[in-house]
Amino acid sequence: MKSWSIVFRTARKTSILEWYEQRSEHSVTSRGGFDQHATHPLFLCLHGWGSSEEDMADIMRLIAPYNDFVALRGPLTLAPAREGSPDPGNYAWFHDALPIGDDRDYDAYAAATAVDRWVADNIPADRDVVPLGFSQGGLVAVHLLRINPERYRAVVSLSGFNTPGQVPGTAPADSRLADYDIPVFYTYGKNDGVIPKYELFATAAWLEEHTWLKTKSYHGLDHNVSLEEFADLRQWLLDNDITSGVL
Repeated sequence: MKSWSIVFRTARKTSILEWYEQRSEHSVTSRGGFDQHATHPLFLCLHGWGSSEEDMADIMRLIAPYNDFVALRGPLTLAPAREGSPDPGNYAWFHDALPIGDDRDYDAYAAATAVDRWVADNIPADRDVVPLGFSQGGLVAVHLLRINPERYRAVVSLSGFNTPGQVPGTAPADSRLADYDIPVFYTYGKNDGVIPKYELFATAAWLEEHTWLKTKSYHGLDHNVSLEEFADLRQWLLDNDITSGVL
């Protein structure tokens, strides 16, 4: 496997393409690597702001323990790992927790393009891939459909949000995405205090228009995940022939 290597756009409020390259070996895979069950869909796991790839690996063990997965670390370091500590540190996909306006379009396009290139470099073209992300990672997972919908089997966005796609070229597949009717599972907590409710509602509405959407919100859940949510996700994965449903 090539190193988790990305080219990440740093341009802000400009149409000029300015990129920098960051290379990292940091990713976590299912036991034995992500090529142990090559006839089954592979989960591509993307964490949220201030988290790491380790958190997404924990989620996979609860929802699809018999599918291969790879969890990638975001390119931006918020707090590096401390020497001697098992904590891997805190990372992000975007420059801000909740970018606004054009900045969000630029960051979403940069992150999704980088991840899509990693997939092209490391995953066989005939392998089904299911991006699964939380919060910022959920946005990146959905944005993969907005740049290359032909490549991805389905998408899971947990407490994610969306980007306007107003900057020309940052969501190049929007006009054809609905043609593919790609299954998307989008859920969030009714008590989410991080993503504004209008953002959550707008994301669900956009996905309803562009994908084959399954969505649900959960009473008492904040910007987090829950066992009830995982139970619904496991059923959805089974219904869409992505997992066997065995735990």
